[in-house]
Amino acid sequence: MASKTLAEVSQHKSSSSCWVIIQNKVYDVTEFLPEHPGGAEIILKYGGRDATGVYEPIHPPDALKKNLPASKHLGSLTQESIRVIDEQNDNREKTKDELRVEQARKKMPPLDRILSLADMEIVARQVLSYKALAYYSSAADDEFTNRENARAFLRFFFKPRVMRPVSFCDPSTTILGFRSSIPVFVSGAALAKLGHPDGEANITRGARQGDIIQMVSSNASLSYAEIAQAADPAQTLFFQLYKHKDDEIAVKRIQEVESLGYKALFLTVDAIVAGNRESDIRSPWVLEEQENGPLYFNQEEKKPEAGLNVFGTAGALVANDDRDMTWEKTIPWLRSITKLPVVVKGIQCVEDAVLAVEAGVDGILLSNHGGRQLEFSLPPMEVLYALRRERPDVFDRVEVYIDGGVQRGTDVVKALCLGAKAVGLGRPFLYAQSAYGTAGVSKLVEILQREILTAMRLLGASSIHELRPEMIQRVDWEPRRASKL
Repeated sequence: MASKTLAEVSQHKSSSSCWVIIQNKVYDVTEFLPEHPGGAEIILKYGGRDATGVYEPIHPPDALKKNLPASKHLGSLTQESIRVIDEQNDNREKTKDELRVEQARKKMPPLDRILSLADMEIVARQVLSYKALAYYSSAADDEFTNRENARAFLRFFFKPRVMRPVSFCDPSTTILGFRSSIPVFVSGAALAKLGHPDGEANITRGARQGDIIQMVSSNASLSYAEIAQAADPAQTLFFQLYKHKDDEIAVKRIQEVESLGYKALFLTVDAIVAGNRESDIRSPWVLEEQENGPLYFNQEEKKPEAGLNVFGTAGALVANDDRDMTWEKTIPWLRSITKLPVVVKGIQCVEDAVLAVEAGVDGILLSNHGGRQLEFSLPPMEVLYALRRERPDVFDRVEVYIDGGVQRGTDVVKALCLGAKAVGLGRPFLYAQSAYGTAGVSKLVEILQREILTAMRLLGASSIHELRPEMIQRVDWEPRRASKL
């Protein structure tokens, strides 16, 4: 296969013939254009030239192999063309956002000064690229649900018991039978490479150091194999399954993670379409205006933009997901093709929690996808409280977890008092690995462990098993009206 020159590649930049360069290799993506989950326009924008910089942060290395036939792999660039690209990259003028990030990284505080999850997020927000921050932090519509996820924990107060021996206090637990040093796991979150070149591997190594379990997203920016290779042989990895609408593709994905040693499947059911995450959608426009200044148009002359992307980064990730899953069909199908434990991720009401139990799953994760999907879906902590009041039997039949809004170890302990087996965190681990890499993830586990232990001791519990519903009370604070004298 003859090497390609830049001049030759540059001739192929239309919908009738589109080639792109990724890592000095040339690919014919013409037939893939209409199938691309993110739309054809984004590929055509880089048609006939190097797309490595925009491709790598959001695609695992094996994506081309999985999605393009071998016949569309056209070979490498010539050595002269590679030299030219390297020279162009070396001489490329940095964007204002890149310069901002560079300066922010020089001013980062030492990791030992990070005392809380909030501290970690503050640093991450300063050092993340605008695109990464927009994707990680964005939520649905006006982001009310995202804020309420955290506020929900503020409505629950402890009823501590004193004069109990707590010099020995054990916060460890098991999740689906697998040990965890604390009742916390990494909830599935996509595209970690947007925040750090090592991406999900940072989380894997940090989770190993902290002895907690990582749930890996179907939409990870590293391959499932790369993440498994970053793990210790004895380390537990779960897999967040976004079921593809094509059962054959879904089966291959499940078989792949099984063969790699992943220990459970978390079927995600609350993201069959992308939520309306406007901060993420606006991101390219904001970056464009940073470089070029505000854009003004004569509205009479302005034509509607063809192929306008109103789904943001997330839209491409879920474009091919199964929108017709049912309790009667999907769970039995999943059981028929895997022996792994099955957990349903995205339960948002008591009624569906009961249906999940009746469908025979091994666990349920109460979640509204971090407030990123349906605005005004109930905070998971409130769903957990309702489940405890209305159907306490569910806790005896399956393991129950929650994620969304956790900001402190006390939040974790509150959820455990109500019957949750463990609590998942997504964004905090993305922020930690983006700012400080593996060390940041390990530090986050250390912070949570310290806060959980402190809360347990002050609550009068020497082990997770001693955390009971009677140790917590829901309080709706009502402002008092001034009395009339």
